[in-house]
Amino acid sequence: MNIKKYNIEKYIKLLKEKKLFLESNISDKENNKIIEYLTYNSKKAHEGTMFVCKGNNFKEQYLNEAINNNILVYVSEIKYVEDKPYIIVSDVRKALAVLSALYTNYPEKNINMIGITGTKGKSTTSYYIKYILDDYMMELNKPETAIISSIDTYDGKERKESVLTTPESLELHEHLRNAVDSKIENIVMEVCSQALKVDRVYDILYKIGVFLNISEDHISNIEHKDYEEYISAKLKLFNQTETAIINLNTQDSERVLKAAEKCKKIITFGNSDKADIYAYNIRKKGVNTIFKVKTNTFDKEFILTMPGLFNVENALAAIAVALELGVPTDNIYNGLKKAKASGRMEVYTNKNKEIVVIVDYAHNKLSFEKLYESTMKEYPHREIITVFGCPGNHAQNRRKDLGELSGKYSSMNYLTMEDPRNERTEDICKEISFFIEKENGKYKIVPDRGEAIKQAIFEAKPNSVILITGKGNETVQYINGEYIECKTDVEYTKEYLKEIDKNLKRKNKNKIKIK
Repeated sequence: MNIKKYNIEKYIKLLKEKKLFLESNISDKENNKIIEYLTYNSKKAHEGTMFVCKGNNFKEQYLNEAINNNILVYVSEIKYVEDKPYIIVSDVRKALAVLSALYTNYPEKNINMIGITGTKGKSTTSYYIKYILDDYMMELNKPETAIISSIDTYDGKERKESVLTTPESLELHEHLRNAVDSKIENIVMEVCSQALKVDRVYDILYKIGVFLNISEDHISNIEHKDYEEYISAKLKLFNQTETAIINLNTQDSERVLKAAEKCKKIITFGNSDKADIYAYNIRKKGVNTIFKVKTNTFDKEFILTMPGLFNVENALAAIAVALELGVPTDNIYNGLKKAKASGRMEVYTNKNKEIVVIVDYAHNKLSFEKLYESTMKEYPHREIITVFGCPGNHAQNRRKDLGELSGKYSSMNYLTMEDPRNERTEDICKEISFFIEKENGKYKIVPDRGEAIKQAIFEAKPNSVILITGKGNETVQYINGEYIECKTDVEYTKEYLKEIDKNLKRKNKNKIKIK
Protein backbone atom coordinates (compact mmCIF):
# COMPACT_ATOMS: atom_id res chain seq x y z
CA MET A 1 0.00 0.00 0.00
CA ASN A 2 1.48 3.34 -1.07
CA ILE A 3 0.02 5.49 1.73
CA LYS A 4 1.13 8.06 4.26
CA LYS A 5 2.99 6.59 7.24
CA TYR A 6 2.95 7.85 10.81
CA ASN A 7 5.29 7.85 13.77
CA ILE A 8 4.73 6.01 17.05
CA GLU A 9 3.57 9.22 18.76
CA LYS A 10 0.63 9.48 16.34
CA TYR A 11 -0.47 5.93 17.14
CA ILE A 12 -0.21 6.56 20.89
CA LYS A 13 -2.21 9.78 20.57
CA LEU A 14 -4.97 7.84 18.77
CA LEU A 15 -5.06 5.16 21.47
CA LYS A 16 -5.38 7.90 24.09
CA GLU A 17 -8.26 9.54 22.16
CA LYS A 18 -10.07 6.18 22.04
CA LYS A 19 -9.41 5.68 25.79
CA LEU A 20 -7.47 2.46 25.14
CA PHE A 21 -3.98 3.61 26.21
CA LEU A 22 -2.67 2.54 29.63
CA GLU A 23 1.11 3.03 29.61
CA SER A 24 4.27 3.00 27.51
CA ASN A 25 8.04 3.00 27.99
CA ILE A 26 8.79 4.77 24.70
CA SER A 27 11.21 7.70 24.85
CA ASP A 28 10.72 11.01 23.03
CA LYS A 29 13.40 9.98 20.54
CA GLU A 30 11.70 6.62 19.81
CA ASN A 31 8.31 8.37 19.54
CA ASN A 32 9.42 9.95 16.28
CA LYS A 33 10.22 6.64 14.60
CA ILE A 34 7.96 5.77 11.68
CA ILE A 35 5.79 2.66 11.71
CA GLU A 36 6.51 0.96 8.40
CA TYR A 37 4.38 -2.13 8.97
CA LEU A 38 1.57 -3.34 11.24
CA THR A 39 0.89 -7.02 11.97
CA TYR A 40 -0.20 -9.55 14.58
CA ASN A 41 1.54 -12.41 12.75
CA SER A 42 5.03 -12.95 14.17
CA LYS A 43 6.19 -14.62 10.95
CA LYS A 44 5.43 -11.44 8.99
CA ALA A 45 7.12 -9.10 11.46
CA HIS A 46 10.32 -7.30 10.42
CA GLU A 47 12.25 -4.09 11.00
CA GLY A 48 10.00 -1.05 11.47
CA THR A 49 7.01 -3.19 12.55
CA MET A 50 4.40 -2.46 15.20
CA PHE A 51 3.48 -5.94 16.47
CA VAL A 52 0.08 -6.48 18.12
CA CYS A 53 -0.21 -9.31 20.67
CA LYS A 54 -3.81 -10.31 20.06
CA GLY A 55 -5.95 -13.42 20.27
CA ASN A 56 -7.21 -15.91 22.84
CA ASN A 57 -4.50 -18.32 21.73
CA PHE A 58 -1.67 -15.80 21.81
CA LYS A 59 1.57 -17.14 23.27
CA GLU A 60 4.58 -15.16 24.50
CA GLN A 61 6.76 -17.16 22.11
CA TYR A 62 5.06 -15.33 19.22
CA LEU A 63 6.25 -12.01 20.65
CA ASN A 64 9.75 -13.41 21.15
CA GLU A 65 9.79 -14.50 17.51
CA ALA A 66 8.66 -11.02 16.45
CA ILE A 67 11.35 -9.40 18.62
CA ASN A 68 13.97 -11.64 16.99
CA ASN A 69 12.73 -10.23 13.68
CA ASN A 70 13.71 -6.76 14.95
CA ILE A 71 10.28 -5.16 15.46
CA LEU A 72 10.06 -1.51 16.51
CA VAL A 73 7.38 -1.76 19.22
CA TYR A 74 4.78 -4.19 20.53
CA VAL A 75 1.19 -3.48 21.62
CA SER A 76 -0.35 -5.67 24.29
CA GLU A 77 -2.66 -5.91 27.29
CA ILE A 78 0.23 -7.56 29.20
CA LYS A 79 3.76 -6.25 29.77
CA TYR A 80 5.66 -9.27 28.44
CA VAL A 81 9.14 -7.82 27.80
CA GLU A 82 10.12 -4.66 29.69
CA ASP A 83 13.38 -3.87 27.87
CA LYS A 84 11.67 -3.61 24.47
CA PRO A 85 9.51 -0.60 23.45
CA TYR A 86 5.91 -1.39 24.35
CA ILE A 87 2.45 0.16 24.45
CA ILE A 88 0.03 -1.35 26.96
CA VAL A 89 -3.69 -1.07 26.17
CA SER A 90 -6.92 -1.97 27.94
CA ASP A 91 -8.39 -3.92 25.00
CA VAL A 92 -6.00 -5.25 22.37
CA ARG A 93 -8.72 -6.21 19.86
CA LYS A 94 -10.20 -2.71 19.84
CA ALA A 95 -6.67 -1.35 19.70
CA LEU A 96 -5.90 -3.43 16.61
CA ALA A 97 -9.01 -2.07 14.92
CA VAL A 98 -8.19 1.59 15.53
CA LEU A 99 -4.49 1.12 14.76
CA SER A 100 -5.45 -0.62 11.49
CA ALA A 101 -7.67 2.32 10.53
CA LEU A 102 -4.79 4.78 11.01
CA TYR A 103 -2.27 2.46 9.34
CA THR A 104 -4.44 2.29 6.19
CA ASN A 105 -5.41 6.01 6.36
CA TYR A 106 -9.09 5.51 7.20
CA PRO A 107 -10.34 4.11 3.86
CA GLU A 108 -13.78 3.41 5.36
CA LYS A 109 -14.44 7.16 5.29
CA ASN A 110 -14.14 7.22 1.50
CA ILE A 111 -16.44 4.37 0.50
CA ASN A 112 -20.09 3.47 1.14
CA MET A 113 -19.99 0.75 3.79
CA ILE A 114 -22.91 -1.69 3.54
CA GLY A 115 -23.02 -4.32 6.30
CA ILE A 116 -25.27 -7.39 6.28
CA THR A 117 -25.97 -9.48 9.37
CA GLY A 118 -28.39 -12.34 10.06
CA THR A 119 -28.47 -16.05 10.74
CA LYS A 120 -29.33 -16.91 7.15
CA GLY A 121 -29.04 -15.26 3.74
CA LYS A 122 -26.06 -12.91 4.27
CA SER A 123 -24.12 -14.19 1.25
CA THR A 124 -27.10 -14.25 -1.11
CA THR A 125 -28.20 -10.77 -0.07
CA SER A 126 -24.66 -9.46 -0.46
CA TYR A 127 -24.51 -10.81 -4.00
CA TYR A 128 -27.95 -9.45 -4.87
CA ILE A 129 -26.74 -6.01 -3.79
CA LYS A 130 -23.47 -6.41 -5.69
CA TYR A 131 -25.24 -7.42 -8.92
CA ILE A 132 -27.60 -4.44 -8.65
CA LEU A 133 -24.79 -1.97 -7.96
CA ASP A 134 -22.60 -3.52 -10.66
CA ASP A 135 -25.38 -3.04 -13.21
CA TYR A 136 -25.64 0.61 -12.19
CA MET A 137 -21.86 1.19 -12.06
CA MET A 138 -21.43 -0.35 -15.51
CA GLU A 139 -23.95 2.12 -16.87
CA LEU A 140 -21.91 4.94 -15.32
CA ASN A 141 -18.63 3.42 -16.59
CA LYS A 142 -17.36 2.95 -13.02
CA PRO A 143 -15.59 -0.01 -11.32
CA GLU A 144 -17.48 -3.03 -10.04
CA THR A 145 -18.59 -3.21 -6.41
CA ALA A 146 -16.30 -4.67 -3.76
CA ILE A 147 -17.56 -7.56 -1.65
CA ILE A 148 -16.45 -9.40 1.48
CA SER A 149 -18.52 -12.53 1.98
CA SER A 150 -18.24 -16.05 3.36
CA ILE A 151 -17.95 -17.22 -0.27
CA ASP A 152 -15.27 -14.93 -1.64
CA THR A 153 -13.69 -11.50 -1.44
CA TYR A 154 -13.09 -8.88 -4.13
CA ASP A 155 -11.50 -5.52 -3.30
CA GLY A 156 -10.46 -4.14 -6.69
CA LYS A 157 -6.97 -5.62 -6.50
CA GLU A 158 -7.57 -9.11 -5.16
CA ARG A 159 -10.22 -11.77 -5.80
CA LYS A 160 -10.04 -14.87 -3.61
CA GLU A 161 -12.01 -17.54 -1.78
CA SER A 162 -12.82 -16.45 1.76
CA VAL A 163 -11.72 -18.25 4.92
CA LEU A 164 -13.54 -16.13 7.52
CA THR A 165 -16.99 -14.62 6.96
CA THR A 166 -15.70 -11.30 8.31
CA PRO A 167 -11.90 -10.90 8.24
CA GLU A 168 -9.78 -9.64 11.13
CA SER A 169 -9.76 -5.84 11.46
CA LEU A 170 -6.31 -5.39 9.89
CA GLU A 171 -7.14 -7.46 6.79
CA LEU A 172 -10.53 -5.73 6.58
CA HIS A 173 -8.94 -2.28 6.50
CA GLU A 174 -6.40 -3.46 3.92
CA HIS A 175 -9.28 -4.64 1.69
CA LEU A 176 -11.00 -1.28 2.18
CA ARG A 177 -7.77 0.52 1.25
CA ASN A 178 -7.49 -1.52 -1.94
CA ALA A 179 -11.10 -0.76 -2.83
CA VAL A 180 -10.68 2.98 -2.31
CA ASP A 181 -7.41 3.01 -4.27
CA SER A 182 -9.28 1.21 -7.07
CA LYS A 183 -11.86 4.05 -7.08
CA ILE A 184 -14.65 1.69 -5.98
CA GLU A 185 -17.61 3.58 -4.51
CA ASN A 186 -19.39 0.80 -2.58
CA ILE A 187 -18.44 -2.26 -0.58
CA VAL A 188 -20.96 -4.80 0.63
CA MET A 189 -19.86 -7.14 3.39
CA GLU A 190 -21.19 -9.83 5.67
CA VAL A 191 -20.88 -8.93 9.34
CA CYS A 192 -21.04 -12.09 11.43
CA SER A 193 -21.90 -12.20 15.13
CA GLN A 194 -18.39 -13.36 16.05
CA ALA A 195 -16.86 -10.35 14.28
CA LEU A 196 -19.15 -8.03 16.23
CA LYS A 197 -18.41 -9.85 19.48
CA VAL A 198 -14.61 -9.68 19.17
CA ASP A 199 -14.49 -6.19 17.61
CA ARG A 200 -13.23 -7.00 14.11
CA VAL A 201 -15.41 -4.16 12.81
CA TYR A 202 -14.94 -1.89 15.84
CA ASP A 203 -15.17 1.85 15.14
CA ILE A 204 -16.32 1.41 11.53
CA LEU A 205 -19.39 3.42 10.58
CA TYR A 206 -21.75 1.70 8.15
CA LYS A 207 -23.77 3.89 5.83
CA ILE A 208 -26.30 1.05 5.71
CA GLY A 209 -26.71 -1.89 8.09
CA VAL A 210 -29.07 -4.74 7.16
CA PHE A 211 -30.63 -7.11 9.70
CA LEU A 212 -32.04 -10.13 7.82
CA ASN A 213 -33.18 -12.56 10.51
CA ILE A 214 -32.23 -14.26 13.76
CA SER A 215 -32.50 -17.83 15.00
CA GLU A 216 -30.45 -19.71 17.58
CA ASP A 217 -27.06 -20.60 16.11
CA HIS A 218 -23.32 -20.46 16.86
CA ILE A 219 -23.94 -21.56 20.45
CA SER A 220 -20.80 -23.18 21.90
CA ASN A 221 -18.02 -22.65 24.41
CA ILE A 222 -15.89 -20.78 21.87
CA GLU A 223 -18.60 -18.71 20.13
CA HIS A 224 -21.69 -17.54 22.03
CA LYS A 225 -22.64 -19.13 25.35
CA ASP A 226 -26.38 -18.75 24.67
CA TYR A 227 -28.97 -17.13 22.40
CA GLU A 228 -28.96 -13.92 24.45
CA GLU A 229 -25.26 -13.37 23.81
CA TYR A 230 -25.75 -14.26 20.13
CA ILE A 231 -28.56 -11.76 19.45
CA SER A 232 -26.84 -9.09 21.56
CA ALA A 233 -23.75 -9.44 19.37
CA LYS A 234 -25.83 -9.12 16.18
CA LEU A 235 -27.58 -5.99 17.48
CA LYS A 236 -24.23 -4.26 18.06
CA LEU A 237 -24.28 -3.48 14.33
CA PHE A 238 -26.79 -0.70 15.03
CA ASN A 239 -24.28 1.05 17.31
CA GLN A 240 -22.31 1.91 14.18
CA THR A 241 -24.95 2.28 11.47
CA GLU A 242 -26.54 5.37 9.90
CA THR A 243 -29.48 3.71 8.11
CA ALA A 244 -30.90 0.43 9.45
CA ILE A 245 -32.76 -1.89 7.09
CA ILE A 246 -34.76 -4.52 9.00
CA ASN A 247 -36.82 -7.59 8.10
CA LEU A 248 -40.19 -7.35 9.88
CA ASN A 249 -40.58 -11.13 9.46
CA THR A 250 -37.63 -11.89 11.70
CA GLN A 251 -37.89 -13.52 15.09
CA ASP A 252 -37.64 -10.88 17.87
CA SER A 253 -38.48 -8.11 15.39
CA GLU A 254 -39.65 -5.74 18.14
CA ARG A 255 -36.35 -6.04 19.95
CA VAL A 256 -34.44 -5.54 16.70
CA LEU A 257 -36.45 -2.42 15.86
CA LYS A 258 -35.90 -1.06 19.38
CA ALA A 259 -32.14 -1.56 19.08
CA ALA A 260 -32.15 0.29 15.73
CA GLU A 261 -33.74 3.41 17.19
CA LYS A 262 -30.22 4.82 17.76
CA CYS A 263 -29.73 4.91 13.95
CA LYS A 264 -30.59 8.05 11.98
CA LYS A 265 -33.10 6.18 9.81
CA ILE A 266 -34.98 2.85 9.79
CA ILE A 267 -36.37 1.13 6.68
CA THR A 268 -38.39 -2.07 7.01
CA PHE A 269 -39.11 -4.86 4.54
CA GLY A 270 -41.26 -7.99 4.66
CA ASN A 271 -44.27 -9.79 3.24
CA SER A 272 -47.04 -7.51 4.55
CA ASP A 273 -48.05 -3.90 3.98
CA LYS A 274 -46.84 -3.06 7.49
CA ALA A 275 -43.34 -2.90 5.97
CA ASP A 276 -42.00 0.08 4.02
CA ILE A 277 -41.01 -2.32 1.22
CA TYR A 278 -43.03 -5.49 0.85
CA ALA A 279 -43.53 -8.40 -1.55
CA TYR A 280 -46.78 -9.97 -2.68
CA ASN A 281 -48.09 -12.27 -5.39
CA ILE A 282 -45.02 -14.53 -5.04
CA ARG A 283 -45.08 -17.46 -7.47
CA LYS A 284 -42.94 -19.87 -9.46
CA LYS A 285 -42.73 -19.77 -13.25
CA GLY A 286 -40.50 -22.56 -14.47
CA VAL A 287 -37.24 -22.25 -12.55
CA ASN A 288 -37.80 -18.54 -11.88
CA THR A 289 -39.43 -16.82 -8.92
CA ILE A 290 -41.77 -13.96 -9.85
CA PHE A 291 -43.00 -11.45 -7.26
CA LYS A 292 -44.33 -7.91 -7.01
CA VAL A 293 -42.82 -5.26 -4.77
CA LYS A 294 -44.62 -2.24 -3.36
CA THR A 295 -42.72 0.80 -2.08
CA ASN A 296 -43.65 4.45 -1.67
CA THR A 297 -42.20 5.11 -5.15
CA PHE A 298 -43.22 2.08 -7.25
CA ASP A 299 -45.28 -1.09 -7.53
CA LYS A 300 -43.28 -3.37 -9.82
CA GLU A 301 -42.75 -7.02 -10.72
CA PHE A 302 -39.31 -8.60 -10.29
CA ILE A 303 -37.74 -11.90 -11.38
CA LEU A 304 -35.23 -14.06 -9.54
CA THR A 305 -33.45 -16.73 -11.55
CA MET A 306 -31.71 -18.11 -8.46
CA PRO A 307 -33.94 -20.93 -7.10
CA GLY A 308 -35.53 -20.80 -3.64
CA LEU A 309 -38.75 -19.02 -2.73
CA PHE A 310 -37.09 -17.87 0.50
CA ASN A 311 -34.76 -15.68 -1.56
CA VAL A 312 -37.56 -13.13 -2.00
CA GLU A 313 -36.76 -11.78 1.49
CA ASN A 314 -33.08 -11.44 0.54
CA ALA A 315 -34.11 -9.63 -2.64
CA LEU A 316 -36.28 -7.20 -0.66
CA ALA A 317 -33.30 -6.34 1.53
CA ALA A 318 -31.21 -5.70 -1.59
CA ILE A 319 -33.96 -3.52 -3.09
CA ALA A 320 -34.10 -1.47 0.12
CA VAL A 321 -30.33 -0.93 0.04
CA ALA A 322 -30.39 0.04 -3.63
CA LEU A 323 -33.19 2.55 -3.13
CA GLU A 324 -31.37 4.13 -0.19
CA LEU A 325 -28.30 4.52 -2.44
CA GLY A 326 -30.38 6.13 -5.20
CA VAL A 327 -30.10 3.28 -7.72
CA PRO A 328 -32.71 3.52 -10.55
CA THR A 329 -35.43 0.86 -10.64
CA ASP A 330 -34.29 -0.54 -14.00
CA ASN A 331 -30.85 -1.34 -12.58
CA ILE A 332 -32.45 -3.02 -9.56
CA TYR A 333 -34.59 -5.16 -11.88
CA ASN A 334 -31.65 -6.09 -14.13
CA GLY A 335 -29.32 -6.83 -11.23
CA LEU A 336 -31.74 -9.16 -9.47
CA LYS A 337 -32.58 -10.98 -12.69
CA LYS A 338 -28.88 -11.67 -13.37
CA ALA A 339 -27.88 -12.33 -9.77
CA LYS A 340 -26.34 -15.58 -8.60
CA ALA A 341 -24.06 -16.64 -5.78
CA SER A 342 -21.58 -19.48 -6.18
CA GLY A 343 -22.70 -22.55 -4.24
CA ARG A 344 -26.10 -21.06 -3.37
CA MET A 345 -29.13 -23.02 -4.56
CA GLU A 346 -27.30 -24.38 -7.60
CA VAL A 347 -29.53 -26.94 -9.34
CA TYR A 348 -28.18 -29.85 -11.41
CA THR A 349 -29.95 -32.78 -13.07
CA ASN A 350 -29.05 -35.84 -15.10
CA LYS A 351 -30.18 -35.84 -18.72
CA ASN A 352 -33.58 -37.44 -18.18
CA LYS A 353 -34.15 -35.22 -15.11
CA GLU A 354 -35.01 -38.19 -12.91
CA ILE A 355 -32.48 -36.96 -10.36
CA VAL A 356 -32.35 -33.35 -9.22
CA VAL A 357 -29.40 -32.21 -7.09
CA ILE A 358 -29.40 -28.91 -5.22
CA VAL A 359 -26.06 -27.68 -3.86
CA ASP A 360 -26.45 -25.06 -1.15
CA TYR A 361 -24.52 -23.61 1.78
CA ALA A 362 -27.43 -24.24 4.21
CA HIS A 363 -25.76 -25.11 7.48
CA ASN A 364 -27.96 -24.07 10.41
CA LYS A 365 -31.50 -24.53 11.70
CA LEU A 366 -33.06 -21.54 9.95
CA SER A 367 -31.42 -22.23 6.60
CA PHE A 368 -32.40 -25.93 6.77
CA GLU A 369 -36.01 -25.03 7.61
CA LYS A 370 -36.20 -22.64 4.65
CA LEU A 371 -34.48 -25.12 2.33
CA TYR A 372 -36.86 -27.97 3.17
CA GLU A 373 -39.89 -25.66 2.99
CA SER A 374 -38.86 -24.37 -0.43
CA THR A 375 -37.90 -27.83 -1.76
CA MET A 376 -41.25 -29.35 -0.76
CA LYS A 377 -43.10 -26.51 -2.50
CA GLU A 378 -41.00 -26.63 -5.66
CA TYR A 379 -40.65 -30.44 -5.90
CA PRO A 380 -43.84 -31.70 -4.19
CA HIS A 381 -43.78 -35.23 -5.63
CA ARG A 382 -40.11 -36.05 -5.10
CA GLU A 383 -38.44 -37.85 -2.22
CA ILE A 384 -35.84 -35.71 -0.43
CA ILE A 385 -32.34 -37.05 0.25
CA THR A 386 -29.88 -34.95 2.26
CA VAL A 387 -26.08 -35.03 2.37
CA PHE A 388 -24.66 -32.99 5.23
CA GLY A 389 -22.42 -32.78 8.27
CA CYS A 390 -21.71 -30.38 11.10
CA PRO A 391 -18.50 -28.52 11.97
CA GLY A 392 -16.21 -29.60 14.77
CA ASN A 393 -15.62 -27.69 18.00
CA HIS A 394 -18.32 -25.06 17.53
CA ALA A 395 -22.01 -24.43 16.79
CA GLN A 396 -22.78 -27.71 18.51
CA ASN A 397 -26.50 -26.98 18.72
CA ARG A 398 -26.63 -27.64 14.96
CA ARG A 399 -26.14 -31.36 15.51
CA LYS A 400 -29.49 -31.58 17.26
CA ASP A 401 -31.29 -29.04 15.05
CA LEU A 402 -30.14 -30.42 11.70
CA GLY A 403 -30.50 -34.02 12.85
CA GLU A 404 -34.13 -33.47 13.85
CA LEU A 405 -35.01 -31.54 10.68
CA SER A 406 -33.32 -33.99 8.30
CA GLY A 407 -34.83 -36.94 10.17
CA LYS A 408 -38.27 -35.40 9.76
CA TYR A 409 -38.11 -34.31 6.12
CA SER A 410 -35.61 -36.60 4.36
CA SER A 411 -36.26 -40.17 3.25
CA MET A 412 -32.51 -40.79 3.56
CA ASN A 413 -29.55 -38.89 5.02
CA TYR A 414 -25.85 -39.30 4.28
CA LEU A 415 -23.81 -37.92 7.18
CA THR A 416 -20.32 -36.81 6.26
CA MET A 417 -17.37 -34.49 6.81
CA GLU A 418 -17.87 -30.75 7.15
CA ASP A 419 -14.84 -28.94 8.61
CA PRO A 420 -14.31 -31.28 11.59
CA ARG A 421 -11.46 -29.23 13.04
CA ASN A 422 -10.08 -31.25 15.97
CA GLU A 423 -13.00 -33.68 16.26
CA ARG A 424 -13.43 -37.02 14.49
CA THR A 425 -15.96 -36.84 11.66
CA GLU A 426 -17.39 -40.20 12.75
CA ASP A 427 -18.08 -38.87 16.26
CA ILE A 428 -19.85 -35.78 14.93
CA CYS A 429 -21.96 -37.92 12.60
CA LYS A 430 -22.90 -40.33 15.38
CA GLU A 431 -24.11 -37.42 17.48
CA ILE A 432 -26.24 -36.14 14.59
CA SER A 433 -27.61 -39.64 13.95
CA PHE A 434 -29.08 -39.83 17.46
CA PHE A 435 -31.44 -36.96 16.61
CA ILE A 436 -32.28 -38.41 13.18
CA GLU A 437 -33.30 -41.64 14.91
CA LYS A 438 -35.54 -39.70 17.28
CA GLU A 439 -37.54 -38.62 14.22
CA ASN A 440 -37.51 -42.20 12.86
CA GLY A 441 -35.32 -41.06 10.00
CA LYS A 442 -32.86 -43.15 8.01
CA TYR A 443 -29.17 -42.42 7.64
CA LYS A 444 -25.75 -43.67 6.59
CA ILE A 445 -22.46 -42.43 8.00
CA VAL A 446 -19.99 -41.93 5.13
CA PRO A 447 -17.05 -39.83 6.43
CA ASP A 448 -15.50 -39.22 2.99
CA ARG A 449 -17.56 -36.36 1.53
CA GLY A 450 -17.01 -37.28 -2.11
CA GLU A 451 -18.07 -40.88 -1.41
CA ALA A 452 -21.15 -39.67 0.49
CA ILE A 453 -22.24 -37.54 -2.48
CA LYS A 454 -21.56 -40.45 -4.85
CA GLN A 455 -23.64 -42.89 -2.81
CA ALA A 456 -26.49 -40.39 -2.48
CA ILE A 457 -26.63 -39.87 -6.26
CA PHE A 458 -26.12 -43.52 -7.25
CA GLU A 459 -28.56 -44.91 -4.68
CA ALA A 460 -31.30 -42.33 -5.30
CA LYS A 461 -34.60 -43.58 -6.64
CA PRO A 462 -35.98 -41.97 -9.81
CA ASN A 463 -37.78 -38.69 -9.08
CA SER A 464 -35.65 -37.86 -6.08
CA VAL A 465 -34.22 -34.49 -5.10
CA ILE A 466 -30.84 -34.57 -3.36
CA LEU A 467 -29.83 -31.69 -1.12
CA ILE A 468 -26.07 -31.35 -0.66
CA THR A 469 -25.57 -28.75 2.03
CA GLY A 470 -22.92 -26.90 3.97
CA LYS A 471 -19.91 -26.54 1.65
CA GLY A 472 -21.17 -25.31 -1.73
CA ASN A 473 -18.18 -24.32 -3.85
CA GLU A 474 -15.65 -24.31 -1.01
CA THR A 475 -12.33 -25.86 -1.99
CA VAL A 476 -10.98 -26.71 1.48
CA GLN A 477 -11.85 -28.71 4.60
CA TYR A 478 -10.64 -27.42 7.98
CA ILE A 479 -9.00 -30.42 9.68
CA ASN A 480 -6.74 -30.36 12.76
CA GLY A 481 -5.87 -26.68 12.37
CA GLU A 482 -5.10 -26.90 8.64
CA TYR A 483 -7.03 -26.07 5.50
CA ILE A 484 -6.86 -29.20 3.32
CA GLU A 485 -7.70 -28.82 -0.38
CA CYS A 486 -10.65 -30.82 -1.68
CA LYS A 487 -13.06 -31.01 -4.59
CA THR A 488 -16.16 -28.84 -4.27
CA ASP A 489 -19.67 -30.24 -3.85
CA VAL A 490 -20.46 -28.86 -7.30
CA GLU A 491 -17.53 -30.72 -8.86
CA TYR A 492 -18.54 -33.99 -7.20
CA THR A 493 -22.15 -33.50 -8.29
CA LYS A 494 -21.32 -32.87 -11.94
CA GLU A 495 -18.92 -35.82 -12.02
CA TYR A 496 -21.39 -38.34 -10.59
CA LEU A 497 -24.39 -37.14 -12.59
CA LYS A 498 -22.26 -37.59 -15.70
CA GLU A 499 -21.48 -41.15 -14.58
CA ILE A 500 -25.21 -41.81 -14.05
CA ASP A 501 -25.91 -40.70 -17.63
CA LYS A 502 -23.09 -42.89 -19.00
CA ASN A 503 -24.47 -45.90 -17.13
CA LEU A 504 -27.98 -45.25 -18.45
CA LYS A 505 -26.59 -44.97 -21.98
CA ARG A 506 -24.85 -48.34 -21.62
CA LYS A 507 -28.03 -49.97 -20.30
CA ASN A 508 -30.06 -48.60 -23.20
CA LYS A 509 -27.47 -49.89 -25.70
CA ASN A 510 -27.61 -53.34 -24.11
CA LYS A 511 -31.41 -53.36 -24.32
CA ILE A 512 -31.22 -52.57 -28.04
CA LYS A 513 -28.70 -55.40 -28.59
CA ILE A 514 -30.94 -57.90 -26.75
CA LYS A 515 -33.92 -56.95 -28.89
